[in-house]
Amino acid sequence: MSATMTDTPLSLIRNFSIIAHIDHGKSTLADRLIQACGALTAREMTNQVLDNMELERERGITIKAQTVRLTYPAKDGKTYVLNLMDTPGHVDFAYEVSRSLAACEGSLLVVDASQGVEAQTLANVYQAIDAHHEIVPVLNKVDLPAAEPERVRAQIEEVIGIPADDAVQISAKTGLNIEGVLEALVTRLPPPVGDDTKPLQALLVDSWYDAYLGVIILVRVKEGRLKRGMRIRMMSNGAVYHVDQVGVFAPRMVPVDDLGPGEMGYINAAIKTVADCNVGDTLTDDRRPAETVLAGFKPSIPVVWCGLYPVDADDFEKLRDSLSKLRLNDASFHYEAETSAALGFGFRCGFLGLLHLEIIQERLSREFNLDLIATAPSVVYRLYRTNGEMEELHNPADMPDGSVIERMEEPWIVATIMVPDEYLGAVLTLCSERRGVQKDLTYVGNRAMAVYRLPLNEVVFDFYDRLKSVSRGYASFDYQMDGYEESDLVRISILVNLEPVDALSFVAHRSAAESRGRSICAKLKELIPRQLFKIAIQAAIGSRVIARETIGAMSKDVTAKCYGGDISRKRKLLEKQKEGKKRMRQFGKVEIPQSAFLAALKMDH
Repeated sequence: MSATMTDTPLSLIRNFSIIAHIDHGKSTLADRLIQACGALTAREMTNQVLDNMELERERGITIKAQTVRLTYPAKDGKTYVLNLMDTPGHVDFAYEVSRSLAACEGSLLVVDASQGVEAQTLANVYQAIDAHHEIVPVLNKVDLPAAEPERVRAQIEEVIGIPADDAVQISAKTGLNIEGVLEALVTRLPPPVGDDTKPLQALLVDSWYDAYLGVIILVRVKEGRLKRGMRIRMMSNGAVYHVDQVGVFAPRMVPVDDLGPGEMGYINAAIKTVADCNVGDTLTDDRRPAETVLAGFKPSIPVVWCGLYPVDADDFEKLRDSLSKLRLNDASFHYEAETSAALGFGFRCGFLGLLHLEIIQERLSREFNLDLIATAPSVVYRLYRTNGEMEELHNPADMPDGSVIERMEEPWIVATIMVPDEYLGAVLTLCSERRGVQKDLTYVGNRAMAVYRLPLNEVVFDFYDRLKSVSRGYASFDYQMDGYEESDLVRISILVNLEPVDALSFVAHRSAAESRGRSICAKLKELIPRQLFKIAIQAAIGSRVIARETIGAMSKDVTAKCYGGDISRKRKLLEKQKEGKKRMRQFGKVEIPQSAFLAALKMDH
């Protein structure tokens, strides 16, 4: 493909994101737009064409924001270049959304015409408003019998506060009125601004590792031109590279000669060190550098930490390499090396939520063929020692003795929950059980919007699953961090056969300690296989045991060889067996299966 493809006047370029709540039809709308612009033939077209990760297709969710370049001959006779970014809807991937929005000037806000505005709709639209986006509301699924476009239109105006009288009504599934969306894009969204004579300034939006090409970088050019053969400099660390290839996603990778202002594309520059690519960095021309750095993205702060250890200790280096490649592709994921007495060498990893943790684990096992053990997840606590020092506690096993702790603080969140009226009582009860404090409760039609302050520790385990079950799947949930507060926290140690298992220890509020300890002991009783001796499973705070379960010994029939005769012979054999079991119990090592470690995640109060 020649350079002419990229010589598009700025007035004919539109960069936009598709934002919406989970399952409101973002990826399906992206499919229809790609089809309508003829970017793929009917034979090449698949459902959710931009969800190219096996995991995304299986779960039916978008995990990575994807970009595609489309050409659209509009009704005014001009041919426009549309750069589309499909974004995830789940709260754990909000960081992907913020990066996509920084690269665009406008957003399509997709709202399900039967379900209306949900919690993530609100969260994403506020992010778009913060990024100074022009927003075009789109009502999807208007072909459903339950669709109420007029009610939802009024809801958008009332809840979000943006005009929705000219919202485009479509059905992404059937392709109804897709032309209307394309016309709204070219007439209502602003073109990008930039000057191709200025020194190069390009924003590094994303990067990932390709087995054949090495590191590939997704960029949005703000000023100047990015050409093949150019020497570029990363402004954050001064690393210099020679650009081997410049191209665009259409949606397949298509090489071009250069990218001008307002355009999005990829570059390949034989980057070997993964650490040189910082998402949000500015790329510039090494010979004629730009004077200022572009505003990057706010660094993401992990809210959930857990340890990942290879089942086979020889896989430690492979795990390190895999994590560095994943970190390149997912800037919201953090990791640092650590060791555990029970599990050996591994990494302490930080995530934006439990789904994020699950996805990273799954990707490590599928893409890098790693067999891993994960410890129970925990949040970051602040620990103030009696000598006045403050430290952040990522791992419950590192918590010092209570005598040196002056106080502890835990992170709190502000959660927005939207739920139909009839399930409100159950949702409020759930929030109260989790030590929640109600801040606000408003109604829009027959839907309630509850705003609660909750300790993150109570949300991280199974809050989302419980919320879905008490509301029959109708409640939607979104949260933001809201600082730290002092709390009465204790570390609960789990002992198996009187040996502490550091990987299973966790921190909880004193009021919930006993019930949590009981439930994990009961769970482990089901999961640890029986041995020839009794096994005690205990939960303890310091030296005080708060819960206990006992796994009975397997019985071997030692009297099988006795046929009749004196009863004392049988008794003698049973006594001998008893003594042997006592000795075994004293020295017996208990193997804890991997499923027992994962069970700590799935605890139900």
